[in-house]
Amino acid sequence: MRSTARVVGIVVELLVLWLVSALALVVLDAVFDGVTLDTVVVDGRSTSLPAAVALALVFGLLNAVLWPLVVRAMAWIGPVVLFVAVFLAGGLLLMLSMVLVPVATVDRTLDLFVMAALLSLFSSAVGGVIASRSDTSYRIMQVRRQRFRRRRATPATAEPGLLCLQIDGLGHGVLRRAIADGVTPTIAKLVRESHRLVAWHTDWSSQTGASQLGILHGCNHNVPAFRWYDKATGTIAVFSNPRDNEEREAERADRPGLLALDGASRGNLFTGGADDNVLVVSRMRGARLGGGAGYASYFFDPSSALRTVARMVAEIQRELRQAFHQRRRDIRPRVPRGGLYPFVRAFTTVVANDITVAAVVRDLIDGRSIIYADLIGYDEVSHHSGISRPETLAVLTKIDETIRLLLATVEQADRDYHVVLLSDHGQSQGATFSRRYGESLGHLVDRLCGDPDRPADEDRSAQADAEGRLYASASMGSAGEQTDVVPSSDRPVVLGSGNLGLISFPRIAGRADTADIEDTYPGVLDGLRGHPGVGFLLVAQPGGGSVVLGADGSVDVTTGVVTGTDPLRHFGPDALAKVRRTDTFDNVADIMVGGAYWPETDEVAAFEEQVGSHGGMGGPQSTPFLLFPTDLPHPPDPLHGAEAVHTVLAGWRDLRQPQVE
Repeated sequence: MRSTARVVGIVVELLVLWLVSALALVVLDAVFDGVTLDTVVVDGRSTSLPAAVALALVFGLLNAVLWPLVVRAMAWIGPVVLFVAVFLAGGLLLMLSMVLVPVATVDRTLDLFVMAALLSLFSSAVGGVIASRSDTSYRIMQVRRQRFRRRRATPATAEPGLLCLQIDGLGHGVLRRAIADGVTPTIAKLVRESHRLVAWHTDWSSQTGASQLGILHGCNHNVPAFRWYDKATGTIAVFSNPRDNEEREAERADRPGLLALDGASRGNLFTGGADDNVLVVSRMRGARLGGGAGYASYFFDPSSALRTVARMVAEIQRELRQAFHQRRRDIRPRVPRGGLYPFVRAFTTVVANDITVAAVVRDLIDGRSIIYADLIGYDEVSHHSGISRPETLAVLTKIDETIRLLLATVEQADRDYHVVLLSDHGQSQGATFSRRYGESLGHLVDRLCGDPDRPADEDRSAQADAEGRLYASASMGSAGEQTDVVPSSDRPVVLGSGNLGLISFPRIAGRADTADIEDTYPGVLDGLRGHPGVGFLLVAQPGGGSVVLGADGSVDVTTGVVTGTDPLRHFGPDALAKVRRTDTFDNVADIMVGGAYWPETDEVAAFEEQVGSHGGMGGPQSTPFLLFPTDLPHPPDPLHGAEAVHTVLAGWRDLRQPQVE
């Protein structure tokens, strides 16, 4: 019954688009003298409607048949001329229609071209309206198009595929409250009927780069933070930089990625070994619009483009309104939300989401064996609005609706799928370090080192909205071509990744130990460990080994022996294990700074300008979630580290038959 209703709905949509296009042709025929449709006499009246109906039909058929070839022909144009090229191509198809169906007289070629372009624009508008009526209508349209354009046969196998949907930045605790409060009805239904919800625990570097590298490639060794300084080269590596991400993948080329066998990577930082990638940062280096970014299959569909642009405008307006209300009501903590951020938010919540969803729909119809997609909107909005404020939860509700759309597509796919939801990290909230103490971590270090005059544009420790901005820039092919080189200087290099800080001293060769630091910068260690915004420091010791320093005590990293008050006591029972692992990295900073965490309010003080932050330890940032079908084997409990999550997902991927406990 439902199948019949879907078919009827599709037929109705096609008829509406056909007849409305025919009426548009009649109107355009009356407006432009240079093009005249043939007329017939009906009941004593002359009408051009039959000619318009025939021309509209041929135009629609040519669009359906030839559009994939047009897409390939335009696949490497730049974003600036995207829409011009789309409508120009549609106009050329109308001109071809007039050649195939000679129902019009053309006196002026310019009028024909303008008329063709206007009809293409109008058809796109009508298609966009049809697509934007509801997510159900949009899904039906996408499924129909992908079935028509199917690039390969669905594998002849009874084995279910694996669809992994990552909700970037959503903590286990926030999701549990969202389920209880009715914010995520689709996810709530899964939890109550068919899936299990568990927490897992990140490494010390609780951010997307470390987590996805571990999940997709099985190894995130030597990833101390979102950005880190390499003393040997004098450069800063940054996730969301295509060049750096490409290098991280190359370092793991000997390991089979999670998606290496018939997999698809959508909206991620890394490929996971997949050959088919859309909006994957490690493949965006030098990419034009239709190249490594993977826009072509989505944006060259005029109705999809129009739907996305309309939703982008609405999202920008929504952000401006919400930021104004937050300032007017003096909601705290908060950070500035102007500049490019409204556009970055629109990109992450609308453009990236729409492109990723369209790609996943195509993967499901094609019957891919394993798909891993990242839905990034919640993470970006949480950074600026807070982790569970109404406007952030509204974004989470939209992601829940996206998941409902994809689950409905799974039901229409020819292949069965196990659907797994997970997050790469959580977020912790609180007023930023600079707003609490009136200076950034970089300026604090400079002051303690006797050099308080660092220019503001050289302060890398408090970069606002860098993650989303870099991702958006890389996705448009305009970032990541140049490595971030630190100018030759004796100044310390100070970086922030949430409430994790990294301090390196170029004047000291190799990894500096406590004696080196005290000799070169007397008092800096005491000044840092006693600061109320610092929870602990990880520093090497002379002669080998390392120590964790707190305001009133220390921990020997090797032996775990505590002297005085344990500085890791509020950071979880696995805090020392996380510190030990990071201490083995080749690129660990001279001083790794664990930002303060206040358990009574569950707050941190991020070194970046973010209300909701992640990257270090303390609070919900270290506890993401994993939601999996009950007929899959239960993962280890507790589940520690992104590499362990890789092992679990790889095991589910390789199951030959569903397992029932």
